[in-house]
Amino acid sequence: MSPHISRTKILSIVAVAFAGGILFASSMDWTDRLFAQGGGAPKPRQEEVKTLADASNAFVSISEHITPAVVSVQAERDARARTNRRSPQQVPPGFEEFFRQFEGPQQQQPRTQESTGSGFIVSRDGYVLTNNHVVEGADRVQVTMQDRRVFDAKVIGRDPTTDVAVLKIDAKNLTAVTFGDDEKVRIGEWVLAIGNPLGLDFTVTAGIVSAKGRALQGLNRSNYDISDFIQTDAAINPGNSGGPLVNARGEVIGINSAIASQTGFYSGYGFAIPITLAKQVMDDLIAHGEVRRAVIGVSITEVTPEDAAVAGLKTIAGVKVEAYSGGSDSPAFKSGIEPGDILTRIDGKAVDRVGQMQRIVRAKKPGDMVEVEAMRYGTRKTFSVKLASAPKEEAVVAEAPISPEKALSPVNSRLGISVEPVTAEIVQASKMPEQYRGVRVSQIEAGGPAEKSALRAGDVIVQVLPAKTKISAPADLQNALRNVKTGDYISLLVYRPVLNGGGTTAVVNLRVAGDR
Repeated sequence: MSPHISRTKILSIVAVAFAGGILFASSMDWTDRLFAQGGGAPKPRQEEVKTLADASNAFVSISEHITPAVVSVQAERDARARTNRRSPQQVPPGFEEFFRQFEGPQQQQPRTQESTGSGFIVSRDGYVLTNNHVVEGADRVQVTMQDRRVFDAKVIGRDPTTDVAVLKIDAKNLTAVTFGDDEKVRIGEWVLAIGNPLGLDFTVTAGIVSAKGRALQGLNRSNYDISDFIQTDAAINPGNSGGPLVNARGEVIGINSAIASQTGFYSGYGFAIPITLAKQVMDDLIAHGEVRRAVIGVSITEVTPEDAAVAGLKTIAGVKVEAYSGGSDSPAFKSGIEPGDILTRIDGKAVDRVGQMQRIVRAKKPGDMVEVEAMRYGTRKTFSVKLASAPKEEAVVAEAPISPEKALSPVNSRLGISVEPVTAEIVQASKMPEQYRGVRVSQIEAGGPAEKSALRAGDVIVQVLPAKTKISAPADLQNALRNVKTGDYISLLVYRPVLNGGGTTAVVNLRVAGDR
């Protein structure tokens, strides 16, 4: 046998063996696994492709249906007129004319400042919803449609507390959006954001609802601001403000309003005002020219673990009453609700956060009666409250100046604070009522029980609750702490002075530490 014939026979045997192996592997369904482990990509199954295509077609259909109702909003502000209201360079009030002398002749000429946002048509006769911050302070507003028609818009009304504004254009037979029910929205649902980000008109982005009932620190302007945002990871950028957030059924569930970002551009999360809240505001603005807001007459905060423990709650839920708003005219004051109470149910609905309570009350009208359930230091209470109208303006709380640092006394180290008597100067500057002249917190100790609480330097401790023990001097606080064991809770009524009078109260619950 020649070497050549031997190699030929060997190759033939190998080929036959390889082919037989393939046939055997195919019969055992091994080939799919072999290809999957190799460099070739597995072919998707037909049902998977169909599902993906259906989702894609759904996005296309929603976009085509909603985009004609989305508009671009252009707001123009006369620079000189705006300077009189608020300096764009943050010039201190009263110094505008002083700094203007350094401007050149060209700089002092009236200039028009423009900003762009989004909006959407809510009625066939030309009503448009957008954000208040898009048109706030505008001297002229125009609306541009998808078909490039441009209309002058009239601002029907604005509500800074919800960041909602209503515009009206002179047009008929327009394409309007359909409202959905944001209360039925579930976390994880697909949504689309449509608007005009960064000058890119009628842009559509997709994402999911990533959270509900989100409160954003730094956006609130007053105690009556409502923060109950829908959070989404659909890309939202400057210019998207006022545009719709749309669910998978093509219904608008929110107004895109803000982003969480350290750069001012999209970083992963955007926030939308729930549409049911926006519609309530819109209906008031159209019908009455103003928002008729009902209030219980309290300032409230989220419940902390310490608050829940003091109230005797098994879960950390509800909202804590800090103070009355409106003094003796407060509906809460008249009904018997007290600072420190944890409100757990309103109008038969459970309350687990501030935004939820605000939404429940916001759905009511001034004069309506609501039943309120609360926990007060382990006792369940029920109150009937007649809602009142929100005041037009409210005082701005200003923190009193902090005195120089002092060494912490052993007594107050159990709370992680240093206190001092309220001086005559503070009483005079804040016009402090006599019943609130307790002891002033001069320092918060790093790492102490008070550091992460709501207690602030400048607060005046007035009483220890629920016994309402009066605190008039540092020794009174020492005596009140004498019988409190390490790890137990103490509840303090504090007064926060306001310059020229009208301060507010708050209730702070602290877990007491041992002596150090």
